[in-house]
Amino acid sequence: MKKALSIKRIIKSFGYALNGIKHAIKEEPNMKIHITMAILVIIAGFVFKVSTLEWIVLLFAIGLVIAAELYNTAIENLVDYVSMKQSNEAMHIKDTSASFVFLLAIISAIIGLIIFVPKFLALIGVM
Repeated sequence: MKKALSIKRIIKSFGYALNGIKHAIKEEPNMKIHITMAILVIIAGFVFKVSTLEWIVLLFAIGLVIAAELYNTAIENLVDYVSMKQSNEAMHIKDTSASFVFLLAIISAIIGLIIFVPKFLALIGVM
């Protein structure tokens, strides 16, 4: 028989998730970069008064990159945990996981450029 989800269990599970995010921010240099960039994008969104649709796209891109970095961190930690020695296989797993984050970060940067470059050019009077 399944246990019913209690409020206490739900709160505990949120706590575990928040601990994972805190750990990643504290321990992972790339997470610090992603968080910093997210803050800068959010500030730019307010400065340039982006539309509701632009906010949705920006927040989705930010969320994907941060979630991908968390996923990458989990995979790398798991590989380190189960791998007793350095191996080409472990390296390929970690590299492939990192490439997932890299690809999303590049796509997110392009999205940011598409949204912010025209607004910046209009601000300085070029457009």
